Amino acid sequence: MPEFTPAEIQSLKAKYDEAGQGHVFTYFDSLAQPEQKAFFEQLQKIDPARVNKLRELALNPPKEDNETVLEPLPDSAQASILDSKPEDIQRWYDLGLELIGKGEVAVVLLAGGQGTRLGSKAPKGCFDIKLPSHKSLFQIQAERILKIQKLASERAADPTKAIIPWFIMTSGPTRSPTEKFFKKERLDELTDEENDYRSKGVPYFGLDPKNVTIFEQGVLPCITNDGKFMLASKDKVAVAPDGNGGLYKALQDEGILDKMRPNIKHVHTYCVDNSLAKVADPVFIGFSAEQKVKIATKVVRKRDAKESVGLILQKNGKPDVVEYSEIDDATCQAMDPKQPSILKFRAANIVNHYYSFDYLDSMGDDVNKLPPHIARKKIPYFDTEKGVAVTDVKSPNGIKLEQFVFDNFKWLNLDEFACFEVKREEEFSPLKNADPPRKADGTFEKQPEDSPTTSRKHIKEQGRRWAEAAGATVKNGDADEGLEVSPLTSYGGEGLEGFKEQVVDKLTI
Repeated sequence: MPEFTPAEIQSLKAKYDEAGQGHVFTYFDSLAQPEQKAFFEQLQKIDPARVNKLRELALNPPKEDNETVLEPLPDSAQASILDSKPEDIQRWYDLGLELIGKGEVAVVLLAGGQGTRLGSKAPKGCFDIKLPSHKSLFQIQAERILKIQKLASERAADPTKAIIPWFIMTSGPTRSPTEKFFKKERLDELTDEENDYRSKGVPYFGLDPKNVTIFEQGVLPCITNDGKFMLASKDKVAVAPDGNGGLYKALQDEGILDKMRPNIKHVHTYCVDNSLAKVADPVFIGFSAEQKVKIATKVVRKRDAKESVGLILQKNGKPDVVEYSEIDDATCQAMDPKQPSILKFRAANIVNHYYSFDYLDSMGDDVNKLPPHIARKKIPYFDTEKGVAVTDVKSPNGIKLEQFVFDNFKWLNLDEFACFEVKREEEFSPLKNADPPRKADGTFEKQPEDSPTTSRKHIKEQGRRWAEAAGATVKNGDADEGLEVSPLTSYGGEGLEGFKEQVVDKLTI
């Protein structure tokens, strides 16, 4: 029996007709009942009037002041781990651990991407960067949560409260394989070798499944250049993920805020492809909580004036992210009058943010006001006039809309926002690209950049630094001249005193 009535169909059709998108029902009556049901459910989840407004906002964004004034954030709104006093860093760390110990901290992971550019069809979090342990990004990050929970529980008045719920935002293509990977089920998208390594582990990487929530970001219809929703087939609208800015709406729609509401006061959000991400970093959480801000963001120091990164700064008196392409050369190269040896605008955005729960919970309809961005694409579609699928699209024929997670920064006052600079070599190593091809002698044709090799090396270089700082000597014959330190052994270099004056001859400790 159908799970919708003729009246419900008519009501939904009227909603689409009113928005000028009634053509999506062209083939509805000719579909078999199961296809009708699936199509009806998809159409119910889309608000055509909202999508029309987003498209209009993207095509005709509000005009900004002709005189754009860019300045670094004021000193009151930023701190740097590079030059903060040790006692300040310790105070933030202690406060962060205290908040974790009270069960007031949650983590949201942005994990919607696939490993396509890495040569993998699996979710990027499943990727094996070929550490000696063969741990995936998901496992590394899960173990960082386990370790920081343990450190917090050792100080907590009630150790049972030292739990960090992990909320993992996936996309349509990555949700099911992510769920299977966490449950330790085999994935068709992985090789037999990769599946075998996963099978040797434990479900949820040792985390309690009730503290891991996998949810899905929203989608937006693909739209023709003249504003019509595109069909992927007779019974499906062509859609694309709504960007990492879809996080805010997904937190509402997927019931995540409801799950957080009883206990959570602080939320840490980061991207799955940062292999050095300090998940639930107590120093960052403590700093942000002490500042009593709505949003804080981690940054790393820009390498040089030409590095193509978005910058955290103030624009016309509001916190903002300005893309590299929007800044002229003189501004890029300007030096800091207070520290003439470093760039004036140097705070590189790494999409690693703190939110007060109260802020996320108060956004309401503002989640629909994030300015969308247009990507003009070659999109396969179903031609409703000719009744045929068109797959060989030669030139951009439509647009995809996406929202950016930082586009609400500018809604805040400067005293509601903070910026925290961290060491790139300790906290930021993105996995974006495949390794370059190798030459006959085994060396790379060009230098790897943001690849499995750089991610692996950065983790092992960090491990070696930690061991040597503890007084150990590393002589393990590692190909990268490094050392893999399991997150279960050390979260941030602590707890390695037992290796003092020892020779480490293992690849992993």
